[in-house]
Amino acid sequence: MLPSHCNGLNHHVSCASSQFQVTLFFISLYLVAIGQGGFNLCLKVFGADQFDGNDQKEAEAKSSFFNWLMFGSCVSILLTRLVSSYIQENLSWSLGFGIPGVFMLLALFLFLLGTTSYRFSAEERGKKNPFARIGRVFLEAVKRRRQDLDIAIPNETLLLLPHQSSMPLSFSWILCRFLDRAANTCELDEIQEAKAVLRLVPIWITCLVYAIVYSQSPTLFTKQGATMDRSISPGLVVPAATLQCVTSISIIVFIPLYDCLLVPTARSLTQNPSGITMLQRIGTGMFFSSFAMVVAALVETKRIQNARDDLTMSVWWLVPQYVIYGAADVFTMIGLQELFYEQVPSELRSVGMALNLSIYAAGIFLSSFMISVIDRVTSQSGQTSWFDNDLNQAHLDYFYWLLACLGFISLVSFLWSPNRMSTTDQTLSKQSSLLLCQLNYAIFHFLNGF
Repeated sequence: MLPSHCNGLNHHVSCASSQFQVTLFFISLYLVAIGQGGFNLCLKVFGADQFDGNDQKEAEAKSSFFNWLMFGSCVSILLTRLVSSYIQENLSWSLGFGIPGVFMLLALFLFLLGTTSYRFSAEERGKKNPFARIGRVFLEAVKRRRQDLDIAIPNETLLLLPHQSSMPLSFSWILCRFLDRAANTCELDEIQEAKAVLRLVPIWITCLVYAIVYSQSPTLFTKQGATMDRSISPGLVVPAATLQCVTSISIIVFIPLYDCLLVPTARSLTQNPSGITMLQRIGTGMFFSSFAMVVAALVETKRIQNARDDLTMSVWWLVPQYVIYGAADVFTMIGLQELFYEQVPSELRSVGMALNLSIYAAGIFLSSFMISVIDRVTSQSGQTSWFDNDLNQAHLDYFYWLLACLGFISLVSFLWSPNRMSTTDQTLSKQSSLLLCQLNYAIFHFLNGF
């Protein structure tokens, strides 16, 4: 944003940016935000709509689509952090922004070339707006809230799936049964659509802790790395923020392993096109996310001890938590995208993706709120805050242990919720719950040995 007459050698000329330049800069930022908001949501939905879920081979390809879309995103992010950042810092900021702009124009051109071959969802004639359909179910259920369910629905098992009739009482189950009161005035498909959206609420809530952990990588992890020895060789120091590339690299490595090795093996055992169910995938990622916090807490405890003994600790000690964090993203982040795509009516899939992204937005706000509250509480009476500017006196390890505990509690809640609710045809099996319990048991013994 420097005027054209400014350069690094002339210190006597005012280099303040003009109001026009500042305005143009912020307009550009807002345009990027608006474009990303529509692009991120619609690209995933439109891409997945190109596959026929009723065809076995295309159903398998649809599951892989979300994996490889994430793979491509991580490759571009990695190249941006390594190549574009170097160009911007050492050659020219204009060139650094111009190159991605040219590639975006090329991508738009290639996208438009395929216009005639894309599949588009055909709108069913006479079918009401999806918001109106779902809203009407809730409205009719509220109107009949005082009516006895046996009177409202003579055959009360009509709207229950086979495994639901003997299901234990739960909050989600009660809400779904409450919607059955609209059966006299609403169609069965409309009620099932409303239930499908409602059943996403427990998953949305239980995944908030995962989103809180997600927000630590670009913030506290980077601040943690800035206090460590980042030198590779004499005169060459790795910027702390560069460590985020480790997460991208781990995702790039894990996705082919997951899609080409784990999925075919699991598919042969479960006969599921995706290998494992979406809920199993999300739960596994939540476990890895919590385990990453355990590793981060152990490393931070060791770093503080070394700092108080006037010893330096290599920044490469942070690599394991970044790697585990990347593995968690491969399971949970992609699993949530696929789940929120599948579980909403076809007309609301973009809204489903928006709900998925709202998990991370809410998690970032909750993380900031938690840090503010904990900082205020722990700094009272002259005590050192957990988030003191001097990290050698602070206790990020306590915060990491807190997140690890919340993560495992969230995982237990997640395992409990799906077993008492129904998604379209995705349930978390007892075998997966047992597997996660065995993993927890193994980690417990590992920490005791540590």
